[in-house]
Amino acid sequence: MRSTNLPPELAKLRDQIRGYAEGFGLDCFETIFEMVPPDAINSLAAQEGFPVRYPHWRFGMNYDQYSKGYEWGMQKIYEMVINTNPSYAYLMSSNSHVDQKTVMAHVYGHVDFFKNNIWFSKTNRKMLDAMANHAVRIRHYMDEYGQDTVESFIDLCLSIDNLIDPNLPFLEPKKSQTTAAPQQQDIGRLKSERSYMDKYINPPEFVEAQKKKIAEQAKQSQKFPAQPERDVMLFLMENAPLNDWQHDVLRMIRDETYYFIPQMQTKIMNEGWASYWHSEIMTKKALNADEIIDFADHHAGVLAMQPGRVNPYKVGVELFRDIEDRWNRGRFGKEYEECSDLRQRENWDRKLGKGREKIFEVRKVCNDITFIDEYLTPEFVDRFQLYTYEYNKRTGRHEIVDREFSSVKEKLLNSLTNQGRPDISVVDGNYLNRGEILLSHKHLGMDLDLKYARETMRSIFLISTRPVHIETTVEGRKKVYSYSEKHEFTTNE
Repeated sequence: MRSTNLPPELAKLRDQIRGYAEGFGLDCFETIFEMVPPDAINSLAAQEGFPVRYPHWRFGMNYDQYSKGYEWGMQKIYEMVINTNPSYAYLMSSNSHVDQKTVMAHVYGHVDFFKNNIWFSKTNRKMLDAMANHAVRIRHYMDEYGQDTVESFIDLCLSIDNLIDPNLPFLEPKKSQTTAAPQQQDIGRLKSERSYMDKYINPPEFVEAQKKKIAEQAKQSQKFPAQPERDVMLFLMENAPLNDWQHDVLRMIRDETYYFIPQMQTKIMNEGWASYWHSEIMTKKALNADEIIDFADHHAGVLAMQPGRVNPYKVGVELFRDIEDRWNRGRFGKEYEECSDLRQRENWDRKLGKGREKIFEVRKVCNDITFIDEYLTPEFVDRFQLYTYEYNKRTGRHEIVDREFSSVKEKLLNSLTNQGRPDISVVDGNYLNRGEILLSHKHLGMDLDLKYARETMRSIFLISTRPVHIETTVEGRKKVYSYSEKHEFTTNE
């Protein structure tokens, strides 16, 4: 495996840990490690891991946040890895020796997940080059049309980058509907059982007039779009009156958004899988005796979880372990469950490995929603106290308000559905027959945040130059909110 600037001792460790990972059955892309100082890794994190991005103020804001967090001791980025082929991973030069080993093991867990999880199968594995090309084109547009103009349009695109269809990469392209020729010939004609009467009851001018009338009626009644369009960015690309450069910028932002979607869909699984394997590799293969305490301390810090918050590392790794244990118990029964000899249990795992086989299967086919829906159990919720908490102002503490498994699971699934964002689609591109846009909010138990709704509708209005409306449910009643040319945000009540 290539790496451009690793010291010899780390290059040797990398090869050893790669061997350990393959010995456990991990299947990774080629992984290239880069050693970078803290400042550089903060810069990379600010740009979501990519060394070359288009100029935008949000990257500078992110960098300032990461730098202050590191300087004040509030956060530290141990590693970063990019889902490409080959994969690139960054090691912070100030990490301790044991941290570097842990990070390498963690990275190989991520890369195995990137390569083998089905939800990553449609992503662009050459996104490093694509991001660099996007940066070049956007810089060119800034030189030609002005930085403020282009950056303001990027702001509009980024404000709607959650209005896409996460399932679109897996859907078949829409097929155009065609009508058979004989049916076309019959349009606008009156029928008669006596063929010789046709020229009298269907004169050419009558037939043509009927065809035009029917075509006009079909045009007016045709739904646009034919089906609700969840990818609002695509709808605007195809229908908004954009300049060529604006269309290109919107397309680039949309492409980048789709690249990051699988990482949002699998945050718990991905971090849990990587944590599972760095733990396995370090505790069973890579740790020296004098490194155990440091590893345990840092590992515990990564998995710490506060009441009322879901740590994806903790929930992910523990649920993978729970699945493995449950499948092994199913194979060995009570004898396995009551066995206190860890070596004996590992020996059983190694011989038959039903639990290990199962977690590899789960890693391949699930995303966070199916992972939680299928494998979360009441016992798991109780063991890790994944209850619903609320802050009590009187006591100044978070307190449990709901222990019911079904309620806890539903709340967790709701937070993961569409990454906790509202589900919005274009349902009418010619609303009120005035060329206006009607959106529909799929109510999943949480009302729209009207502050964000207003700003989102404003962005769609500025891109499309058409009034925008959204239908939603408030307290069980349908409401329509509108954003118009006067920059007014109004409701139908």
